[in-house]
Amino acid sequence: MTEIIRYCPDCGRNRRYAQLHSAPSYCQDTPGGYCAEWFCVTCGAAVILGGVPIPFKLPEPVRAVRDRVA
Repeated sequence: MTEIIRYCPDCGRNRRYAQLHSAPSYCQDTPGGYCAEWFCVTCGAAVILGGVPIPFKLPEPVRAVRDRVA
């Protein structure tokens, strides 16, 4: 379990946050195993830190239209 110290909005002070995974970078919910969900060890409030990487596909290039009849 990985732990960090962050401000907890429910407790109103700095608290320990942890991820509930057996190993770092082992989340089955996201591609690549990165988990952005952390919970306060004291009160259990959950926060999302960072972001979840989303695969981005570039749009297809627009082809020039030739010999168009108006």
